[in-house]
Amino acid sequence: MDIQSYNRDAWDIQVEQGNPWTQPVSHEIIANARRGEWSVLLTEQKSVPREWFGVPSRLTHDVSRFTFDVSPTHSIAGYDILCLASGGGQQAPTFAAAGAHVTVLDNSPKQLERDRFVAEREGLEIVTIEGDARDLSMLADESFDLVFHPVSNLFIPQVRPIWREAFRVLRHGGVLLAGFNNPVLYVFPYDALDGKEPLTVKYKLPYSDIEHMPKAELEKLIAEGMPLEHSHTLTDQIGGQLDAGFHLVAMYEDYHSHMTLSEYMPTYLATRAVKP
Repeated sequence: MDIQSYNRDAWDIQVEQGNPWTQPVSHEIIANARRGEWSVLLTEQKSVPREWFGVPSRLTHDVSRFTFDVSPTHSIAGYDILCLASGGGQQAPTFAAAGAHVTVLDNSPKQLERDRFVAEREGLEIVTIEGDARDLSMLADESFDLVFHPVSNLFIPQVRPIWREAFRVLRHGGVLLAGFNNPVLYVFPYDALDGKEPLTVKYKLPYSDIEHMPKAELEKLIAEGMPLEHSHTLTDQIGGQLDAGFHLVAMYEDYHSHMTLSEYMPTYLATRAVKP
């Protein structure tokens, strides 16, 4: 299976079906962002701390130290931001309304249509690119201050190329903000995560829907047009950022809503990393 093409079509279907991550932000959210009152999500429930948006190269701090006293209301006006695999008319328009120069790259044409819809409605400028997060060859070296990569690399088989490309396109002192699933959730079948059956370990990690899901279940997902997922080890998610050259400076955990496993442990991670 060509997973990139399949998941592109599947996310187009998710747009048509009204998936929450495909719903454009409201006019009120954009108006608030223009006043400097905004928040965005890397994971599902916890907003990204505003101090995470302090970029050393913008704040003229010593980028070798990576510790900054940044105001919780820090402005991103003038930043060059890449929203990576982040279509859907949510984060990119919010950043643009807050004064940033925004490029959004996503695999789904209809997700990018959501960003263009908000941009046209609100008079914002957003550059949209259809593409694979593993290949940013259309973007120049050191052309962004910040890369914003919310939970999305579960739909991509290899994650390390994403970190290498993010490192390349960031300026020195630039920041990568990333969200991803805790891989432990993939040892359980979907029905257990949804509370339809007991939380019983079923799969070995790393996991892939294509390789590990029983054929009948996989065919059902495909018939429903659901995106197919891959787990990634923490060695690849976190160690991959370090191997690409990033310095990891902060992280937090979050929880899936309406997931049984969330009653017992965090199911998301978010990281803040700096390019020295």
